[in-house]
Amino acid sequence: MTRIGTSDLDVFPLCLGGNVFGWTADRDESFAILDAFTEGGGDFVDTADGYSAWVPGNTGGDSERIIGAWLAARPSAQLTIATKVSRHPDFPGLKNIRGAAEASLERLGVETIDLYYAHYDDPEVPLAEAVSAFGKLVDDGLVRTIGLSNFTPERIREWMLTAADLGVAQPVALQPHYNLVHRNEVEGEIAPIADEFGLGILPYYALASGFLTGKYRSPDAEGGASPRAKGAAKYATPQGLQVLQVLERIAAAHASTMAAVSLAWLREQPHVVAPIASASRVEQVADLLASATLQLTNAELEELSVVSEWTPTDI
Repeated sequence: MTRIGTSDLDVFPLCLGGNVFGWTADRDESFAILDAFTEGGGDFVDTADGYSAWVPGNTGGDSERIIGAWLAARPSAQLTIATKVSRHPDFPGLKNIRGAAEASLERLGVETIDLYYAHYDDPEVPLAEAVSAFGKLVDDGLVRTIGLSNFTPERIREWMLTAADLGVAQPVALQPHYNLVHRNEVEGEIAPIADEFGLGILPYYALASGFLTGKYRSPDAEGGASPRAKGAAKYATPQGLQVLQVLERIAAAHASTMAAVSLAWLREQPHVVAPIASASRVEQVADLLASATLQLTNAELEELSVVSEWTPTDI
């Protein structure tokens, strides 16, 4: 188990991404994925109120509804749930944080959200207003802890200082885009702030849209038609392919997989609490779980860091 920043939340060192629930994983497959994850020791799930409003026929909150239905069907299950506000069609931005939180609670069927993120910054809402609204959610017991996702370093610091000035709960976690082939922003700008304020980092796109699994080594891999293949295509550069070669060799040395090695490297980076990775099929869950206990040598960690350093795909 690992602790989220300065909070009292101890979680499994791999967070299951719920972005695929109701999108590339239907309800039945999502249930099977959640079953496999929790049966394997996982207890930490990440979702958002906007997942998956982009899918034709979906209205937003679809992932939360599926997680809520799974919890209702598994009354003994223990999950630490992180969700986010600002992308639901009915609650865009940070104008009505409390209304969005109450809607998320209803969809999830829980009394308290363990970790509640501001999904994106909202320049139209005064920061003090948003900070105060999040603090009130904690005071009222609707939210246990707060996180920030996709905020600039400057705005993260401003939020932290504003919360201190107002005497309300400060964030304990950051959720940035971070993986072996996208490192510069986090390591150069986000990590120093995490160090300054004791914030935990929970990286999304931890497998670079599937590129780091080794399945998408060219722009036309698997026909280039799936959402994951399209997202992974931009990483198939000469340096990106070199990263895959090193991953493949280290995975073979551990009788493991490239996905597990990629996540194990990320887990060992400063301030990282748990990488966030999703599975669209139940058979993919084993690799995610394996990453939480895979121990890479110092030499392997260094080799991966060197081969991926200042990668040109860092966009």
